[in-house]
Amino acid sequence: MIEELLPDAVVTVEANGDEPIEGAALYPEEEALIARAVEKRRREFTAVRACARRAMDKLGVPPQPVLTGDRGAPQWPDGLIGSMTHCEGYAAAALARATDLASLGIDAEPHLPLPEGVLSSVSLPAEDARLRALASGHPAVHWDRLLFSAKESVYKAWFPLTRKWLDFTEADIKVGLAPGRTTSGAFRARLLVPGPVVDGRRVDHFDGRWTVGRGLVATAVAVSYDRG
Repeated sequence: MIEELLPDAVVTVEANGDEPIEGAALYPEEEALIARAVEKRRREFTAVRACARRAMDKLGVPPQPVLTGDRGAPQWPDGLIGSMTHCEGYAAAALARATDLASLGIDAEPHLPLPEGVLSSVSLPAEDARLRALASGHPAVHWDRLLFSAKESVYKAWFPLTRKWLDFTEADIKVGLAPGRTTSGAFRARLLVPGPVVDGRRVDHFDGRWTVGRGLVATAVAVSYDRG
């Protein structure tokens, strides 16, 4: 799912919960991170790192541990950028060379309504109004969950560029449908705080894409360099 949302420079590896994952074993350093984790957390942690190592292999990079740094962000091998996501029954990793893209963010969520009270804590009034309009015309999509996922992808792309927290309410996201489609499209996140500087240019928005299928909603953001 996520592969179709990202440019060709990105290598994406996905795994469904019922598929065996080749090389799904943890390094000792990774084991230490989840020594006290419950079985569900351990299973998802292992699956997503197996995806990441398969992506490394496709890029010609020797497989190695994926540890966590500030605020839990994954630490990638020198010369790579990437993002990971997992939810019940699904895991994915997306990697690219740092010379091709500035940053990546991916997210997958179950295609279900958000729990009661969550939307009001993550959305802006303008976003609420736009979601109501979308839901009126296309009720089959859980737009609240889509907005949440898009904000997760935006944050994952933002943090490696800034090393700063980005609150849910510090990006105003406008979601659109692809022409002739009802379950895929694009979104733009207008940053409401000073954005990162990429190639000497202040970035004031991130563009992303989304899709719904197989019981999931998936979103992705790729931050490109400004090369004229």
